[in-house]
Amino acid sequence: MKKGLLIILSGPSGVGKGTVRRLVMNDTSLNLVYSVSLTTRPKRENEVDGKDYYFVSEEEFEENIKNGNLLEWAEFVGNKYGTPKNKIEELRNQGKNVFLEIEVNGAKQVLEQYKGDKRVISLYLVPPTFEALESRIRHRSTEPEEVIKKRLEKARYEMSHKEMYDYEVLNDVREKAAKKIIDIIKSKID
Repeated sequence: MKKGLLIILSGPSGVGKGTVRRLVMNDTSLNLVYSVSLTTRPKRENEVDGKDYYFVSEEEFEENIKNGNLLEWAEFVGNKYGTPKNKIEELRNQGKNVFLEIEVNGAKQVLEQYKGDKRVISLYLVPPTFEALESRIRHRSTEPEEVIKKRLEKARYEMSHKEMYDYEVLNDVREKAAKKIIDIIKSKID
């Protein structure tokens, strides 16, 4: 059995990564599984533990770092996020194509560990304009102004690193962005 692909999707906060990812995941011909990350941040109203994230305590997260079980991890706005390495490799060894939705610094860590692996695809989702991105972040109405400003600052930083990815995908129409990602993945499945 051929080892599964590792697909990395990044993009600035508010660009629509989750929405586009869900559309891509609907294509069952791709044999995709979504990598669920650990996080210390509080669960939002519509999120499900074990599906959107594994919501863990600070102590539990630190234990995973200590045990070398995180493929990547980062801290943002006082919360930690990480990808459980053992789960990713287990799924890939079963021939499944694992889809990671992670931020730029996490993607750097993963790409460094998988340097030269032809079964890794990295995609960066970009907004039509930075103004459109800011509008989306502000209309979420889930965070205070201080957090919104941090997200916008981080988005500027992350967009300056999009060239490290194999592919840049414009998210002007979410279905169109999802179709482009599906086509890229299909071209890599053999």
